[in-house]
Amino acid sequence: MNNLEKYADAFRKIFAVAEEALPALAYQSITQWDSVGHMRLMAEIESAFGILLDTEDIVGFSSYETGKAILRKYGVEL
Repeated sequence: MNNLEKYADAFRKIFAVAEEALPALAYQSITQWDSVGHMRLMAEIESAFGILLDTEDIVGFSSYETGKAILRKYGVEL
């Protein structure tokens, strides 16, 4: 599984959404992505990539697309 697949898998696992819905996902755009869902997603992403996100990046992780840019800061190429 490549990094983009792992990234998408984290969203699908936590939010139970279809692949086609991923690019448009943003914080609170679906009921599952509330504050608790957000922290579950952050934990899943940290585990999947073996990283520890800074608080600033956790707060700034506001959409599927924004998350890609944040992960690049940690050397994760998607």
